Amino acid sequence: MCARRSGADPSAYVRSLAVLAALATLASAALAPTAGASQLIDRNAQGIELEVNTKGEALLTYRAGGRLRHVLAWGAVNAIAPTTARPQVAFRLDYAGGWGKYRRDYWKTFTNACRAYDGPSLHWVVATCKARDGSYWSLQAWQKMLPNFGLAPTPAQAVWMLHLSHWRGVLPRLEIETNWAYRTYDHLYGTFAYGSTGVFGFHSTPTGVPLDSFGRNVYVDTFNSIYGAGWKRENSFLTHRGTGAFCYGFYPHGSHPVGRGERYRATVIGPGVTPDVYWEGVAPGAYSRDADAAANDRIRALSDGSCKPN
Repeated sequence: MCARRSGADPSAYVRSLAVLAALATLASAALAPTAGASQLIDRNAQGIELEVNTKGEALLTYRAGGRLRHVLAWGAVNAIAPTTARPQVAFRLDYAGGWGKYRRDYWKTFTNACRAYDGPSLHWVVATCKARDGSYWSLQAWQKMLPNFGLAPTPAQAVWMLHLSHWRGVLPRLEIETNWAYRTYDHLYGTFAYGSTGVFGFHSTPTGVPLDSFGRNVYVDTFNSIYGAGWKRENSFLTHRGTGAFCYGFYPHGSHPVGRGERYRATVIGPGVTPDVYWEGVAPGAYSRDADAAANDRIRALSDGSCKPN
């Protein structure tokens, strides 16, 4: 088990550009890269379309905030291992559909070369594409900002975040198992990894907000719990520095009751510009001494000092 720690949403939000006052302002703002992640594009987008050309550019067309948007994205694929030497990879984003990069309405002449998607199964999918070079693009949308412990979200917290990813090869791996803490509380433990390396950051706030482009939070939801019917947000917490491991007990949190549910699910933002990854499983059920002993052996195998057998 690990120390109780409430997480907070870590994302540095990519906001849609306001009505442009001048083309020069657009050109300087639209081309700036943002923090590495399956990249946040917008919130509460509707009518979403994804196109990809043979130059390695993606064009996203959708409506948000009552406006039609054309967003051009390029310049990133996959992810790099955690390092303090350089930032994580990130897309270049042009929210004017090409004016910042090409000084013209590039989106009007964009030639779509998407092929049918035949890549790995993804969750929260809005749109997918297989590019001519064999790489994959995807758009995913989910409610990352929900408040912890099943509290009712405000309109600002209930938004659906639209994320773009681009990758070749393997996906990140979110591996989670369940057991019990103190023979009483449901407990999750596992790892988040990409290739042969755990996914983790180097700096964060005391409440678990990453302060670099590598840190990742695990967002855990509970199903049919004391919080109410259906899925409710339980908590979010950082993967651990150096390992990408994590562990979480469904304990009482102050005045909040224990959020034990029938099932649990978890979502993590992909490292770099890889897709967001999802896990879902049943609660561990009644305590079993033998099953807990086997789980404790697996926790020891994580070689993570913050996750201890109980």
